[in-house]
Parts: sequence; structure tokens; C-alpha cells
Amino acid sequence: MQPVARSGAGISTMGRFETHTAMHRRLLLTHTAAGALALLAGCASAQSGYTISTQQMQQALAERFPRSYPLGGLLDLQLQAPRLALLPERDQVNAVFDLAATGALLARRHTGVFDVDFALRYEPTDRSIRAYRLHVNALRLDGLKPQASELLQRYGQQLAEQSLREVVLHQLRDKDLAPIAAMGLQPESISVTPRGLLVRFGPRPLS
Repeated sequence: MQPVARSGAGISTMGRFETHTAMHRRLLLTHTAAGALALLAGCASAQSGYTISTQQMQQALAERFPRSYPLGGLLDLQLQAPRLALLPERDQVNAVFDLAATGALLARRHTGVFDVDFALRYEPTDRSIRAYRLHVNALRLDGLKPQASELLQRYGQQLAEQSLREVVLHQLRDKDLAPIAAMGLQPESISVTPRGLLVRFGPRPLS
């Protein structure tokens, strides 16, 4: 009877081993498939690029506004969050701010608009998309006296620099770039398209 008992135990042990092996194989196949899917997703992202919508940029800017900017101790401008428009034909973005002005030169509060175009660049140290190369199209306040209007125009470029220069419009996350980095790629260029900003990838320099 004892040999029969040992045989049964051997069969039971072998069954557990086969079950464990089968489970291990299934887990291995699952991880392999997941890795393959991640690689395919990374390849697709590398080929098509990464798109940032106007809405995403608007949300990032909304966190920074409204803001106040004193000009020469004579005027104080309050800027609201800008409305963004894509300019793909110029590879730029347009921002229009609603603004209000008060101060020593003004008898009352005036309202108007501040209109600026800008280009974009990628900052690798914090994976951000930033505004630069700012161009002031218009800085207008309704009903402003000539002296105050002249002062306002003089400070237009400075106001653009203070309000938008190097402002973070979007920040790429680690999980966005991980599949790309695994293929030895990094953000290379930013293009303005009708759908948003298109970040394309290129080879990472060898260190």
C-alpha cells in the first residue's frame, strides 16, 4: 500500500509543478504582450508626434491670471487670462488679453485689449513648452488721453515680456515621454497646426 501512496503524492506534486509552470508561462506571455503594446504605442507616438490642444494651453494660462502690472508708478494694468488662437501659417500663437487700467494719470478706470503673437520652444530641463519671440500687435485702452496713451505704448513690449515670456503653456509628463525615451528619442521640434501644437521627436544625442 505504501508504494501506491508515494505514487499518488508524486502525481500530486507533478500536477502542482505543471500548474505553476503554466501560470508562469501565462504571466510571461502577458508581460511580453504588454511590453509589445507599449513599444507599438511608443513607435506610433514617435511617428505621429504628440499634440497639445488649445484648450490644454488655455487651462495652463488660466492658473496664472488675472495679474496686475504697474507701469512707471503712473498706471496699473490688470490682465485677464488671454484667449488663444493658432496661427499655423506663421507657426505662431496669438493671445488677446482683456485689460483694465487705473492709476495717477487716469480720472477713471479704462478697459481695453492687449494683442500679442509669439513662437514656442521646448525646455528640456523641465519638459515644458514655453512662449518666446513676442510681438505686440496692439495695446489699446478706450477713451485714454494722449499723454497716457503714449506712456502705455512705450511699455507695450515690456508688458508682453512680463506677462508671457517664458510662460509654461504645457508640461510633458514622464509617462508621455517614457516610451519615446526608451527608443533613444527626445522632443526635437514644435509646429503650430490647425489642431494644436505638434511636438515631433528626433534622435537623442549620444553622451
